[in-house]
Amino acid sequence: MNDTGPDRTDHRRGEPPPPPGAERTERELRDALRALAGGVLPDPDAYRTARGEWLRRERRRRLVLTVLVAVVFTLATLIGLWVLNQAPSNPGVIFSGTGAGTADDPSLPRQRR
Repeated sequence: MNDTGPDRTDHRRGEPPPPPGAERTERELRDALRALAGGVLPDPDAYRTARGEWLRRERRRRLVLTVLVAVVFTLATLIGLWVLNQAPSNPGVIFSGTGAGTADDPSLPRQRR
């Protein structure tokens, strides 16, 4: 029952078997890529350059955020002052200037002792 003959493959069903010479092609390609990768040398200042660019972007991001916060704070302050300036100049019902309330005033409930 353990059939390991040449007609039995361990490929998935429906997949064609690899073409003849595929292993040799893979090996040659792997060797060529390994030789190519071995010949690549990094730039000596690559880390310093990348870190400098990252720090510049970080400083710029913080500066933009600071300016944005300052603009929003200034706008909120100006809008608040404008709204307060739009209040009516004549006294309202609460501040009628008639003096202190009396004990008989029903609008001012007093606790009885």
